[in-house]
Amino acid sequence: MEYFNVPSMARRREFKLKRLLFVVTEDWYFISHRLYMAISAVRLGYKVALLCKVSTHKELIEGHGIEVISWSLKRNSMNIISEIKAYKEVTSAIHYFQPDIVHSVALKPMLYNALQFHRKYTYSNVYALGGLGFIFSSKKHKASILRFILVSILRVALKRRNARIILQNSDDLNLLLKLKIIDRDKTCLIKGVGVDTELFKPFKNEPKVPTVMLPARILWDKGISDFIQVARTIKLHLPETRFVLVGSPDKHNPESVPAVKLKQWVSEGIIECWGHNEEMHNIYKLATIVCFPSYREGLPKSLLEAASCAVPIVSYDVPGSREIVIDRLNGLLVPLKNTAELNNAIKILLSDHLLRESYGKSGRELVINEFSQEKIAVETSAVWKEVLNCRL
Repeated sequence: MEYFNVPSMARRREFKLKRLLFVVTEDWYFISHRLYMAISAVRLGYKVALLCKVSTHKELIEGHGIEVISWSLKRNSMNIISEIKAYKEVTSAIHYFQPDIVHSVALKPMLYNALQFHRKYTYSNVYALGGLGFIFSSKKHKASILRFILVSILRVALKRRNARIILQNSDDLNLLLKLKIIDRDKTCLIKGVGVDTELFKPFKNEPKVPTVMLPARILWDKGISDFIQVARTIKLHLPETRFVLVGSPDKHNPESVPAVKLKQWVSEGIIECWGHNEEMHNIYKLATIVCFPSYREGLPKSLLEAASCAVPIVSYDVPGSREIVIDRLNGLLVPLKNTAELNNAIKILLSDHLLRESYGKSGRELVINEFSQEKIAVETSAVWKEVLNCRL
């Protein structure tokens, strides 16, 4: 990453557009979770740029009028030299683009932005957390370190008048308030990142073979072992039922399931593993039920997409998931890690076509009313406007 010359203040005043810089770990994540939001910002008259690790999506993003700045960030790196380099690249990008707002998503982007100190000019900050998940629920040593870092970041970053944090569910928000980590007036509750209801829409017919699908990254805390356990049990009585994982392991995540374990389950005939798929709107057509036994979420996009496609859902009654799955309205909620109840819920839906149809219809209505990408973009733009007004 090279260092850019900062335009003169006279040159800076020539720009009439407000400047918005997204800081996101990787380009593929930006496309799946923030692209529509950025496109909406362009339509509202913002000059938009993205700082991220670039893989293969640069041209697609730039095609929407969004400038892409490459970042050498490594999500799971603990190497001090690499991290200093990543921090300096954030500094360089901010000096080059001179944003009015920096919208940083997830822990490391938040950290490197919160530690920026620019004396020549100020900008507003919007921090977005997908979920507190592993950081607050795990008892592992690494989680406790990350928890300490996150709490320290938030206490420093949110002291600034023109800073806000976006949380995706009320459980996470209330937890941070209870721990007195943040002030209520610095928080915003926006339920997820929205879903394209025109792309993710209901289909006419269910698959001929009953198919229970778990769409997620292949991480232990997504409830993978619980899904496997239920698959073993149900296939003893309903051997024709397919249990499918749609997603891939994440080598940068400490909870990633080893590939050798996946191969073992597939070879035993317990599950099918379809891997990551860019065409999820077509994949949901192959699901009779979506089973999502995650232990904690921010607000899972995969459940929004499934509900938008009118697929009934079974999930644990945990933060994030319960924002989307309303028990006995569009799916069934099960007590956390209760695999017996998870098993029963899946069997109930597999045996009742009319119930699946009713839950699917209700889920579609819920998404259209509360979780469309258009609604989420409007709510997010209101936060940008609020932090800009704090600078006046």
